[in-house]
Amino acid sequence: MKITSVNNPRIKEIIKLKKKKYRDQQQRYLVEGEHLVEEALKAGVVETILTLQDFYAASVEVIEVSEEIIERLSLVETPQPIIAVCKMQSDNTLMKDGKRYLLLDDLQDPGNIGTLVRTAVAFGYDQVILGLNSVDLYNDKFIRASQGGIFYIHCIKQDLKTAICQLRNDGVCVYGTSLLNGKEIQEVSHQERLAILLGNEGNGVSEELLALTDQNVYIPIKNAESLNVAIAGGILMYHYSKQGLKLEAAVKL
Repeated sequence: MKITSVNNPRIKEIIKLKKKKYRDQQQRYLVEGEHLVEEALKAGVVETILTLQDFYAASVEVIEVSEEIIERLSLVETPQPIIAVCKMQSDNTLMKDGKRYLLLDDLQDPGNIGTLVRTAVAFGYDQVILGLNSVDLYNDKFIRASQGGIFYIHCIKQDLKTAICQLRNDGVCVYGTSLLNGKEIQEVSHQERLAILLGNEGNGVSEELLALTDQNVYIPIKNAESLNVAIAGGILMYHYSKQGLKLEAAVKL
């Protein structure tokens, strides 16, 4: 099948997926570039592939399209020759049996969130929970920054107050990140089941959420006022991974 016109009704509906409003309505999103499309195929979330060249994918619709269509669909400065329409995950519930959770309070930079998701995958975390005011889960910059990590870890949006209370009720120890009533990470022990709570790039974790944690921790630093949230999150996730564990990435990202 080949489509050459940007005015094709099918193409016009797919172009709408560049906007969050229509992504939410259709429960679909776009992924661009060979690497991300391949990762999406492995994860089984691809519905349709639009490409300039021959491409085969079992049980997936493949449509050959014109350069004009690719340019209209593209989410980057240099359009990639392949784009996939993917279905959103349907399960948005908190995992009951996870051992490692990452909670993100009001993060707004999709690059930071994508990097954190990629790191969470590398260190064997089970779920990432974004607060309701955090950036869109299917923002294209977030997906690109995750380098496919979004396909290998369960990411949801949920009210963090509710999530923290539920996690603690289920026996998960929640560590907030703050100097306020906090301890250096070296002073706070590892836990079998643990959640790390990171805050907004400018304001940190809200006081309301910090009041709900089991313990607040911080990373001791010198000659700098603070660390980028993605860097701090990576340090904390590594530190609170099992001591002595030989970490093997679940996927090459």
